[in-house]
Amino acid sequence: MSIDQIINYEDDIPTEITLKDKSILEQNRLFDDLDEDDRKTVFKIVDKMLTTKKFNTFFQENLQK
Repeated sequence: MSIDQIINYEDDIPTEITLKDKSILEQNRLFDDLDEDDRKTVFKIVDKMLTTKKFNTFFQENLQK
């Protein structure tokens, strides 16, 4: 691809994907399109968020006692 083809690009340019607007089935399909390292990273982030939420809930419940 030449510089001119890049500057005067005429094909479809990918658009931003927002999972919020997608069905669960479509979200899963898009997730499956990620490479293995990216999927592992997403799982680690979600695991961390869930663990943090669980601890926060636990501490809030026990502080009220």
